[in-house]
Amino acid sequence: MDNKKLYRIAKESIKNSYAPFSNFRVGAALLTKDGKIFTGVNVENSSYGATICAERTACVKAVSEGYREFEKIAIVSSEGEAFPCGICRQFLYEFAPKLMVITGNDEDNLVAKGLSELLPEGFKL
Repeated sequence: MDNKKLYRIAKESIKNSYAPFSNFRVGAALLTKDGKIFTGVNVENSSYGATICAERTACVKAVSEGYREFEKIAIVSSEGEAFPCGICRQFLYEFAPKLMVITGNDEDNLVAKGLSELLPEGFKL
């Protein structure tokens, strides 16, 4: 799957975001090695620590369905380009240190970076 299509899927998912506190809506589309796509959105909570990011939502959905090998993830926010936060970087690293992260302000101006570039020397037991 090309990066533009994955980006469009992530952008479409933003409509399901629940962000009443920050109004910073995020959508993600995670592509498995098998070609299956799992989407996720950020879900905020009154107890901010209970908030979950779009990237982790997509990953948890995939893992709960038995998928553990990922190729790339596209991330889109209501503000345009959005890279994963530190927790998401580590969370994704657990499953896919070589994951490609795609984001941008629109599908014609995408940035693609390796997760290991965004999280050098990520932690792994």
